[in-house]
Amino acid sequence: MGQALGCIQVDQSTVAIKETFGKFDDVLEPGCHCLPWCLGSQVAGQLSLRVQQLDVRCETKTKDNVFVNVVASVQYRALAEKASDAFYKLSNTRSQIQAYVFDVIRASVPKLDLDATFEQKNDIAKAVEEELEKAMSHYGYEIVQTLIVDIEPDEHVKRAMNEINAAARMRLAANEKAEAEKILQIKRAEGEAESKYLAGLGIARQRQAIVDGLRDSVLAFSENVPGTSSKDVMDMVLVTQYFDTMKEIGASSKTNSVFIPHGPGAVKDIASQIREGLLQANATT
Repeated sequence: MGQALGCIQVDQSTVAIKETFGKFDDVLEPGCHCLPWCLGSQVAGQLSLRVQQLDVRCETKTKDNVFVNVVASVQYRALAEKASDAFYKLSNTRSQIQAYVFDVIRASVPKLDLDATFEQKNDIAKAVEEELEKAMSHYGYEIVQTLIVDIEPDEHVKRAMNEINAAARMRLAANEKAEAEKILQIKRAEGEAESKYLAGLGIARQRQAIVDGLRDSVLAFSENVPGTSSKDVMDMVLVTQYFDTMKEIGASSKTNSVFIPHGPGAVKDIASQIREGLLQANATT
């Protein structure tokens, strides 16, 4: 009805292209407009000013001969002040943008290794955006933003990269485990050394106490029994220890101890050997 009366409505975020007898005449803003069709006025089409997004998947090869699929997301919109250029100069805007994206990506990625491609994807996106902005501005379009949203290597390459990463982590774990075992062994050795040191101190104190006790016993016995010498007291102490040892051996049901020569008289020989050894040591020093 509105068109029959020569009126047209243009929606928000949209402009209409007005032609008179087939020639561009004006850009109609959102609202209601009168188009006297009898005077040759008509709407050639409408152009959206909203931001649109185009996802482009491009297959290319890196410098180290790895094929990858690079997914770029281009956000663009038509400019209201250049609506006529956007409407008349391009017949397929999306194909034009896609061609420029292919050109820039296939010129940039082959200069980089696979790892560098992942690291410098922002630089690639910036190069794509600059090239698109320079080219599409002549056609009345603005490039809002360009993103490299994904880089997909070949499946075999991804599997190899995961295996390399797993091997590196296993090697690191093995090094950490070896370092931990090294620390445990060092701490264990330090503990054993400290334990042996303390055990040696205990044995030394025990022997010192035995020597002090024997000395006191010898002096007390010599004072209480006149006519006895230190030799007699030591012989008696050795005989007493001999019988104590035999008693302990006899009380045990499982023993492998054997004394050679065996007999009470052997105690005297042992005492003589000890005294001779001490005398020879004193004579040598």
